Amino acid sequence: QVQLVESGGGLVQAGGSLRLSCLVSGRTFSSLAMGWFRQAPGKEREFVAAISWIGSRRSYADSVKGRFTISRDNAKNTVYLQLNSLKPEDTAVYYCAADNYYERLSVTRATIDYWGQGTQVTVSS
Repeated sequence: QVQLVESGGGLVQAGGSLRLSCLVSGRTFSSLAMGWFRQAPGKEREFVAAISWIGSRRSYADSVKGRFTISRDNAKNTVYLQLNSLKPEDTAVYYCAADNYYERLSVTRATIDYWGQGTQVTVSS
């Protein structure tokens, strides 16, 4: 049973920073591509960032490029999302996702294998 557990969300002022973490268990973490998605109230879930299993490929949504950074530590079974220069429109529930295929996270964004339960990020103006 694969489990993804996010942490690190919270309330922050605009311009501030947060670091989200996602701990993975139940699978060989280094064999999984990892990603982050988010869902704001009344909106559909959207792609934020993805990273390949050894970190050689990364992709970002245009809305977060230059502000967010995805990284992973395979020794700790953890993927991170560093959120800098936060804006009120970044307010959402952030979900960690895992898949055997990087392209399913970064391109097709459909039928993704595993999801976390989400962590709330709220950015005040």
